[in-house]
Amino acid sequence: MESQAQLQKFRVLRVESEESWEFFLSQAKDQSCPVVVHFTASWCAPSIAMKHFFEELALNFQDILFLLVDVDEVKGVASKMEVKAMPTFIFFNGANQVDKIVGANPDEIKRRVASFAQSFRAHS
Repeated sequence: MESQAQLQKFRVLRVESEESWEFFLSQAKDQSCPVVVHFTASWCAPSIAMKHFFEELALNFQDILFLLVDVDEVKGVASKMEVKAMPTFIFFNGANQVDKIVGANPDEIKRRVASFAQSFRAHS
C-alpha cells in the first residue's frame, strides 16, 4: 500500500523552474504525449483541495503527462500562460494549448480529461 502511495505522489510532476517547464513540454511534444497542467498556489484553498483529485486523475489516465505549477514559485510560466486565477487547468497537445478550465470543478475537469484522452487515442 505504501508503494502505491509513493507512486501516486510521483505521477504528477512538479515544475520547479521555467527550464523544467520547457523541458517537460519539449519531451511531451517529442513523444506525442498529451499534457494537463494544474496551476496552483499554496494560499489558495480550492487549489489545495484539487491536488489529491489531480493525483487520482494522473493514476487513471497514465498516457497523459500531468504537471503541477505553483504560480508563486514559477511566475514566468504562469505569466506566459496568462494564468490569472487558481486553480487553472491547461491542456496541451504537443506545444499547443487546446483547452483551459478556470476554477475547482472536479466533474468538469474529469469529463474534459477523459474526452481529451479519448480524442488523443483516436488520433494516435
